Amino acid sequence: MSDADRLHELLGLPAVDFQRGSKGEDRPSAGAAAWRISVDPYASDDANVTWEDAFNAFLEAVDPSDVEALIIGQWGETYEQTSAYPIGLVVAAAGRLTSLRAVFVGDLTAEEAEISWIEQSDVTTLLTAFPDLTHLGVRGGTDVLFPPVKHASLRGLTMESGGLPAEALRGVLDSELPALERLDLWLGVSAYGGDAVVPDLAPLLAGSRFPRLRHLGLRNSELQNEIAAAIGSAPVVAQLRSLDLSNGTLGDEGAAALLDGQPLTHLTSLDLHHHFLTEAMERRVLEALEPHGVSVDLSGRCEPWNGLGPEGRYTAVAE
Repeated sequence: MSDADRLHELLGLPAVDFQRGSKGEDRPSAGAAAWRISVDPYASDDANVTWEDAFNAFLEAVDPSDVEALIIGQWGETYEQTSAYPIGLVVAAAGRLTSLRAVFVGDLTAEEAEISWIEQSDVTTLLTAFPDLTHLGVRGGTDVLFPPVKHASLRGLTMESGGLPAEALRGVLDSELPALERLDLWLGVSAYGGDAVVPDLAPLLAGSRFPRLRHLGLRNSELQNEIAAAIGSAPVVAQLRSLDLSNGTLGDEGAAALLDGQPLTHLTSLDLHHHFLTEAMERRVLEALEPHGVSVDLSGRCEPWNGLGPEGRYTAVAE
């Protein structure tokens, strides 16, 4: 993941890097930005600064009671310290961050840490500490934990990974999240810990788990064809407005299963970018959906690579 993949907004607020020592007049107001707190252990200005130092400086520089969105960036040597370190500090400040509605954990580029090198932890402690949180995002699947949780306010959950552990996936799907409207899961590949299989998705695909769900992303998977086939008959599709099956190994067989299943013409958008479809199948998808007003993203047709298994297909993000 490149610098272009760094978060640019959260909760509709522009992402702003908190600069220690900056004057108040040089900063937006506390509630006007999604504040990114980061330290770079290799930068001369950050060499002796911990994430705790930066976070405490942030809490003193702005009015924490007005902060609505927080982005946890690099917290040091991320392969030596798990996200439990910055998450614990944020949780400890819950009494001061009384307006917090969105948190993203692990907004790191590949130069800072490859996505599968980001050491995560139990991210549900944020949900427990902030009952009014509406959006939670996580980047990195290594050691990520998501034990089943009850949370009445969460409307959006994103988990980006090169390999999402099946245990974490099952924890998400066993959770009680009655307000959830958007779910975006990057399932990844088995080589980087993505050991979930399609049957693990059954509670989600049945459609009764998250009654308010309107957007579903099952992305970046080496099982994209099997997922597409399961989506073709999944009851959850009827309640969706947008579907994202991008960044994976989707080929003609998966796209055909998707089209031959239940109607998708009620969707407003279908995202299939980064795929392995032939031109003929691309045309078939477009002809089936675009006349009904479905916006279809088929950008990024990929060519198989030799040496990557029998089909040579690859996900957009792995290591």
